[in-house]
Amino acid sequence: MPNSITQIIESEVKDLGGFEVRRILPHRDRQMVGPFIFFDHLGPAVFPPGHGVDVRPHPHINLATVTYLFEGIILHRDSLNSVQEIHPGAVNWMTAGRGIVHSERTPEAVRSQESRLHGIQTWVALPQADEETEPGFFHYPAADLPTWQANGVSFKLIAGQAYGYMSPVKTFSPIVYLDVQLSPGRQFTLPSEYRDRAIYSVTAGLIVDGQPLEPHQLAILAPDTAVEVNAQTEARCIIIGGEPLGDRYKWWNFVSSRPERIEQAKQDWQADRFAKVPQEIEFIPLPENAS
Repeated sequence: MPNSITQIIESEVKDLGGFEVRRILPHRDRQMVGPFIFFDHLGPAVFPPGHGVDVRPHPHINLATVTYLFEGIILHRDSLNSVQEIHPGAVNWMTAGRGIVHSERTPEAVRSQESRLHGIQTWVALPQADEETEPGFFHYPAADLPTWQANGVSFKLIAGQAYGYMSPVKTFSPIVYLDVQLSPGRQFTLPSEYRDRAIYSVTAGLIVDGQPLEPHQLAILAPDTAVEVNAQTEARCIIIGGEPLGDRYKWWNFVSSRPERIEQAKQDWQADRFAKVPQEIEFIPLPENAS
C-alpha cells in the first residue's frame, strides 16, 4: 500500500427496511474523517410500483445531515415545516443543532411506477460552539453547485472549498466534499489542503497512487501529501475531508461532544418532547440497543 494511504475501510451492508445501504462511517477502525462522522452509500435500489423509501420521523442533535443523490427522488419533511423533494445533483443540508425531527420518503407520484434510488448520505459533526445552534434546513439546486471539467475528469463541489471553487452550501467548519467522475485513462491530483481526506470508490476502476481501490472502499489519505487518482474504466468517487473537530459520541441518530447531552436527547425523544413533523403520524421509537 502506498505511503499516501494510511488505511482502507471496508463498507458494511445494512438493511434499512426495503433497501440496502453500504455503511462506511463510523467504522470500528475509524470514527471520523474531518467532521464527517457518518457515511452511507444508498443503493442502487430498485423499487417495484407501490413501494419506495419510508424512513419515519426520527430525531437528530448536534450535527448536520447532508443528502446527495445520483438517481431517484426523496421527499424530505421536518419539524421546521420544511417540505422539499431532492433530485439528483442537488443538496439537502439539515442542521440539527439543539434538535430536529425529519422523515424521508419516496413521493407518492414516484411510487406509481418502478423507481430507483442511488446516492450518498452523510452526517457532519458541528464544532462544540455550534452544537446547540438553532436548527435549520437548506436546499441547494444542482445548478447552484460549482461544476467543472479538467483532462477528462468532471468535478462537482457538494460542499466546502476545493481547486479554487467554493460551494454555496453553508458549513460550520472547513470541509471538502466532492463528486468526481473520470473517463477511462484519465487522472487528477488531489492536493493536501486539509488534514483529513478520504476517497470513496462508488464504482470499480479507480487507482489511488498506484493502489487499486475496490468498489465501496474508503481510502484514508495521509496528511500533507498530494495524491494522484487514475481511472482504468469509467469511474466515480466521492472525496470527503476537513479539519478534525475532536472526539464525538454517537448513539443511534444522536451525535455530541458530551455523553450527557445524548442521554438527555434519549429521554426527550422517549418523553415526546421533540417537535413534530407536520403531516406525519408515525415515528421511530427509541431503540433498546443502538450504536
